[in-house]
Amino acid sequence: MIYWQLFLAFFWPGILGYGGGPASIPLIEHEVVDRYGWMTVNEFSEVLALGNSLPGPIATKMAGYIGYEQAGVLGAAIGVFASVAPSLVLLLALLGLLYKWKDAPQVKRLTAYIRPAIAVMLGIMAIDLFRESYEGAGLGQTAFLTAASAFLLLGKWRIHPAYVIVLALVYGAFFLS
Repeated sequence: MIYWQLFLAFFWPGILGYGGGPASIPLIEHEVVDRYGWMTVNEFSEVLALGNSLPGPIATKMAGYIGYEQAGVLGAAIGVFASVAPSLVLLLALLGLLYKWKDAPQVKRLTAYIRPAIAVMLGIMAIDLFRESYEGAGLGQTAFLTAASAFLLLGKWRIHPAYVIVLALVYGAFFLS
């Protein structure tokens, strides 16, 4: 039963997550945290941070890790397959239509209508992660990491996000463990 649950937990976000990884993350969080209870929001945010620090698509990294934690190597394989299966099937089935209609105004309008929904889902997830950080690490640590990483490092000094992620991981290892 766990294998079927793993498949569904990553298959549905793959189908509904229009826009790639950022759109899928809140959907994966809902499945993993709310529906199946495999992780807490704090654990999910740690997996998300770890996944963001590694190269490659975030949804497949998370599916592999969570699948492995729940059901070993086979669970990881099922999770990764389930996260890419919707795209793979649709890409193979609709490649001709996609190429034919890619510049159609209806397709561009659909994309424009979906973007705000994705932005709202990412905003809600950010608020949840901020709340969990506040409850786990305290206001001082959360404010420092938010101000330092978002405002100073990324905004003012224009440091590459990969370096900011590594610095946040090092900071967390020394000061939050």
